[in-house]
Amino acid sequence: MTLRVGEINEINRFPVKSFAGERLGTCTVESYGLYGDRFCAFYDETKAGWESFFTARKIPNMLAYRAMLLDDKISVQSPDGRTFGWNDDLLAEIQKYAKTKVSMTSYMAPNPEDADLMSVDAASVLIITDKSLKKLEAIWGKKLDARRFRANLVVALKEDEFNEVEWIGKRLLIGSSEFQVDTSCERCSLITIDPDSLERDASLLKKVNEELGLMFGVYASVKKTGQIHIGDKVYLV
Repeated sequence: MTLRVGEINEINRFPVKSFAGERLGTCTVESYGLYGDRFCAFYDETKAGWESFFTARKIPNMLAYRAMLLDDKISVQSPDGRTFGWNDDLLAEIQKYAKTKVSMTSYMAPNPEDADLMSVDAASVLIITDKSLKKLEAIWGKKLDARRFRANLVVALKEDEFNEVEWIGKRLLIGSSEFQVDTSCERCSLITIDPDSLERDASLLKKVNEELGLMFGVYASVKKTGQIHIGDKVYLV
């Protein structure tokens, strides 16, 4: 049975891990996720695995840099308006915020699909819903910016009774693409950072822990590649 549960309200891509990203009207879905998502990252050569990545948890200022993918090239705008490419100048810029040596890596060429999800956490696509945002905003008692959760897709739900946690183990049809909803997303201190002021408010993570077991949003993997657009209907299989 196929059931319409909502429609795509936002498509967000983050070409550089832990940098601010870009809002898209449409995007190609590849086997590893949204094309261009987390194509590039900064890392510590002395560490291995996920612990090797420099993220906004360690360097909150990373969130003040906005990354875009223009003609398959990374373009980064600094908080003071300067523009960088994915090059040594940007590396020197980020090195200013770290005491240890920062290195950079790119999964853009020649075959990004071979990069084992690149620097994307868990499954390839992170999804949240407008209903869950409103619920958490009520729990927290403060205005909540969806950018804190760095979701690739924000779904506007059709009816109040739908809940994305119930999608786990099922599939979503969006545009010409198909996704498998795999697991809930366990949250960390990154959500405590205001995306504009970079100020921390630990009370948000505390509420997510107390009320939601640290889980907010769901991870999905790609089962069928294709194209998605703002306004595409979301169907649950």
